This record gives sequence, structure tokens and C-alpha cells, in this order.
Amino acid sequence: MAFTARDVADLRERTGCGMMDCKKALTEADGDFDKAVDILREKGLAASAKKAGRIATEGMVYAYVDGGTGVAVEVNAETDFVAKNADFIAFVETVAKTIAENDPADVDALAELKASGSDMTVAELLREKILVIGENIKIRRFVKYQGAVVSYVHAGGKIGVLVKFDTADDVASKEAFTTFGKDIAMQIAAVSPQYIRRDDVPEDVVEKEKAILTEQLKNDEKNANKPPQVIEKIVAGRIGKFFSEVCLLDQSFVKEQDIKVSDYIARTGKELGGEITVAAFTRFEKGEGLEKREDNFADEVAGMIK
Repeated sequence: MAFTARDVADLRERTGCGMMDCKKALTEADGDFDKAVDILREKGLAASAKKAGRIATEGMVYAYVDGGTGVAVEVNAETDFVAKNADFIAFVETVAKTIAENDPADVDALAELKASGSDMTVAELLREKILVIGENIKIRRFVKYQGAVVSYVHAGGKIGVLVKFDTADDVASKEAFTTFGKDIAMQIAAVSPQYIRRDDVPEDVVEKEKAILTEQLKNDEKNANKPPQVIEKIVAGRIGKFFSEVCLLDQSFVKEQDIKVSDYIARTGKELGGEITVAAFTRFEKGEGLEKREDNFADEVAGMIK
């Protein structure tokens, strides 16, 4: 029995499964719609798809470094209990290793890859974990760096940082460099810079900040009547504080508040016998930017007894 693209779409709407899974099920069922539904249910795909509609904002951020390759990945689940689940943690580690061993362009491309140490694809392994663990699980994002890479994970996966440095191999191989790299990664985790240096800040961002500072001065009775050129000079002075908040190199070094991060980097490079620069960094915070589920226990109980 033949089937059409409309049949595939209807099956997807009925079961919540992926388009390719629906197409395969219809092919296996020789176009029989009800049989295709049964096939998807037998494979557990319909059940995992149902869970996939639930909100997932917990989980963990994980960082993995192997030689000159570093990966940071965020995998979300529905509750923070899952982050302590050994099966979930093993899955996250497998995802990170898969990224390290390949070069997926995005999460969709990652899903089609064979999972590290498995005959299953990442997507298939994900569906299996959803069924076994009983919660929706989503691979949200990842980043991969190659070179002199150092990672730091805070609070069991709440925050993960990956930093890439430009430096000589003999410098990067020293134990003191790893300690230094951890310090920089911890700085990023704690203070959350948005850029490496001032030149990285887009001009429109700087101009917007200057406009805000200008308006603040105009609304301040002490400065409201000052000439525009004076206000401009005050703004120019205050914009430095903005850079010291958003630029890593301008921030006060957390472990030594009397020096900047740039000073610490320069000092370490001199001690280790080679120049060190921060080439890139990524800071993932679990669930940031996601809409979290707000449970109301009283309403939930009331709904159950209606």
C-alpha cells in the first residue's frame, strides 16, 4: 500500500515522532497507518516523543578536554535530580566525546552522528535515555575548541567554561599553565565577561552605553546644567568602568583584586617563558535564557480532585 507525504505528516502529528521515523514506520507497515502507529509505539518512539514536549531547563553543563581538543556542552532535563543520575551523566559524557571526535556543525548534525563507543546515533541514544530515565532530555548547545584549551565546571554542572589560549607548545605543556588556565576559567565563571578586550566590543554597544550614561548625567541635578563638552568628558571617563565589567582583560583579577586579568596573564607569560593571549572563551550557564516551568502545588492538587 502506497503512502503520501500527507500521511507522513499526519502520523507525525498523531504520534509526535520525527518525520524520518514516521516515514520508516509507514514503509515498514506498507502504508498501513494504524500499523505504523503500533510500530512506533513498539519501538518506544511515540512515548519518547510525548516526553519531548515537556519543559527541560535543568540538567548540566559538562566540559571535556582531551589533548588539544576541548568541548563544552549543555544537556537539559526536567528536574535537577536527573543531573545526579549516573545514566544521564554517562550520556552527557558520551555526547561530549562524540563532539570531540567529530566536527558537527550544530545540534541537528550531532544527532545524526554515531555516538562515541556505540552503534547507535546520538538521536537514537537520546530517545533511549528519555525512555529509561523518564524525563525529556535535550542537547541544547555546544562549543569545540582546538589548541591550548582549559576547562572549568562549577557546582556540579551549573556553569561550564572553556578557554582557548594562544601560546607556544612548551608553555602550554607546563603544569603551571594548567593552573593559570583554571584561574582564568574560574574568573570567567565568577564574573561573566562578555568580551575578551575592548576592541571586541561592537561600536553600537559602546555608543548605546554612552547614550545611557549621558542621559543619567542630564537627569542628575548636580550635572544637568553642565556644558555638553563637560558631560562628554565625564562620560568618556565613566565608560572605562563599563569596559572593566564586560571585558575580561579589564576586569579586576578575582584572586588578586589589586591587579587586572591582563596583568596576571602578562606576569604568567613572563614566568613561563612565552607570550600568552586569550584567543576565545565560552561560558554556559545551565538553563540561562530558557523559560522555566512554574509549578503551583495547590493548583495541581485542586486539578486532580475535580
